[in-house]
Amino acid sequence: MKDRSAGVILALAVALTSLLPTSAFAHASDRGHVLLFPTGYYIAGGALAVAVSFLVLALLPPAALDNFWRRRLPLFTFGDTPRTLVSLISFAGFALLIAAGLVGSRDPLSNPLPLVIWTLLWAGFTLLQGVFGDLWSWLNPWYGPWRVASRVFGRQAGDVKPSRLPSWLGYWPAFALFFAFAWFELIDPAPDDPARLAFAAGIYWLASFVAMLVFGYDAWSLRGEFLTVFFTMVARFAPVERLDGRLSLCWPGAKLLAAAPLPLSGTLFLLLALSSVSFDGLSKTFFWLGLFGVNPLEYPGRTALIGIGSFGLVLTFVLLAAVFASAVFLGQRLAGDDHSLRAPSGLLVWSIVPIALAYHIAHYLTVLLVDGQYALVALSDPFALGWNLFGTADRMVEAGVVAGAQSAWWLWNIQAGVIIAGHVLAVLIAHGLAWRLHPQPSRAALSQLPLTFLMIAYTIFGLWLLATPTAG
Repeated sequence: MKDRSAGVILALAVALTSLLPTSAFAHASDRGHVLLFPTGYYIAGGALAVAVSFLVLALLPPAALDNFWRRRLPLFTFGDTPRTLVSLISFAGFALLIAAGLVGSRDPLSNPLPLVIWTLLWAGFTLLQGVFGDLWSWLNPWYGPWRVASRVFGRQAGDVKPSRLPSWLGYWPAFALFFAFAWFELIDPAPDDPARLAFAAGIYWLASFVAMLVFGYDAWSLRGEFLTVFFTMVARFAPVERLDGRLSLCWPGAKLLAAAPLPLSGTLFLLLALSSVSFDGLSKTFFWLGLFGVNPLEYPGRTALIGIGSFGLVLTFVLLAAVFASAVFLGQRLAGDDHSLRAPSGLLVWSIVPIALAYHIAHYLTVLLVDGQYALVALSDPFALGWNLFGTADRMVEAGVVAGAQSAWWLWNIQAGVIIAGHVLAVLIAHGLAWRLHPQPSRAALSQLPLTFLMIAYTIFGLWLLATPTAG
């Protein structure tokens, strides 16, 4: 099938690049400074999470929360007319980045391609999606070219509609491609080698574009193209809502309460998004390396840890999925519901989005602050030819922005505050979703006890990851 062919092409591209001889670059984001929490931060954060969670369980009535989430502040209306143009400009920028990756500097901190993909897109743009809503639907590099190609092919081939993805596939194509992306980012020996990354990104763009032409843009982008699936899910948290062309402001997470239950593949996709970022932090800790007899003070490099890393990436996902399913199962039993777990888990998994987004921000904050400056420098001279397009080519990178006692104090508080706030919002959203399953407040509260303890444990785990020593 065509969709499976697209996934196979990407997997083969990643596999082939791993066989090519190349220098063992470090991941660009690993160059950022890592600041460790004082131990008291995650202890205090865990205690606060417990207190707030039980407060929500005990005191907040359903009607009050329902009125809270429904509030909207209308802003203005605008259409989709500029969307094609914006996407075409984005595609042109992407093509230039691929060219820079192939012929530009081999230094991942001087070449804009790895800095844009790993720092500005993956670390930074996720934050923008969570704050401003679905910007990706305008900025992705496929929509504009797809519109142009559809018009050209439409004139030649008549009004034949493209075939659709079978409904039984669900989000499995996106799940498989996201796993390949996570493996390439976290396990591959040189994910920020500019030429290697340009080859993988170019093949992926082409395979996705062909799939969109075959299956239709909406069908593939919303269930097969993993970046669009991920960013669309994150955008549901944003306090900006667009409905029928009208923008309005709402409370963060309010749109998650209206989400339809995800199928099993969508549920696992969201859990993979959280577990992969968590494993990124766990894989560098003294604790994890010590489990396999690796001396963290003599870090052997990514090449020597491919097997361990691949095992850990799968293990982290399996454990999180098993614990989440167990929490939902126990909650349903406490509420006296003996029905299938598919609908409850597919609905309640939306409450994971605030935690995933919060940990993503806390985990990549220092990377964004430091490597984001390298990106500004590299974008001014993308081909290392002495250009200064944006006037930032000679800018000195200030690594001190994350160094020193005062900077550390602000960063620690921001990271701790983001993670705890993400947990509190997750509890509120989980309770709102539980009332959709159990209209009786007492049963809804009982059903959420196991999931609430899971969220508390994961909050403490996230703070511990920021507090424990790391290597590499």
